[in-house]
Amino acid sequence: MQNFLPDNHLSAHFHQNSSATAAVEFAILSPILILLLLGMVAYGIYFGASHSIQQLAADAARTAIAGLSAPEREALVIDFVDRNAGGYPFVDANKLVVEARDSTNDGSQFVVSISYDASNLPIWGLFNGLAMPGTTIERASTIRLGGL
Repeated sequence: MQNFLPDNHLSAHFHQNSSATAAVEFAILSPILILLLLGMVAYGIYFGASHSIQQLAADAARTAIAGLSAPEREALVIDFVDRNAGGYPFVDANKLVVEARDSTNDGSQFVVSISYDASNLPIWGLFNGLAMPGTTIERASTIRLGGL
């Protein structure tokens, strides 16, 4: 009858030889590390676009201070966004929707709202089936009118 258990010599050889241990550990852990790295890059791109939209709204609101009336402030905001949106990373100026108006809650405040269709960012195809943020980024900035 044949014995299928390894003999003591072969068993001792496997316990002493660890030359492939690093390769096996790398093969097990590298997919997880690559997934984490891709996740950080994807969310970094999304957060970069989100921050750019917020900064664009804040800068446009500061520009609106120079206007004397709501239509003039709105025109200043639209002009600012048209001239400067292309300078922000991850932002396609053609996918911006800008709304500039006096606040409905407080007439001494002016609100600039920007909605951005972020579906063109390269992150949406990376992780099918995983929870991802919405493809529309909406940010707003409010500024007080008339000095103090």
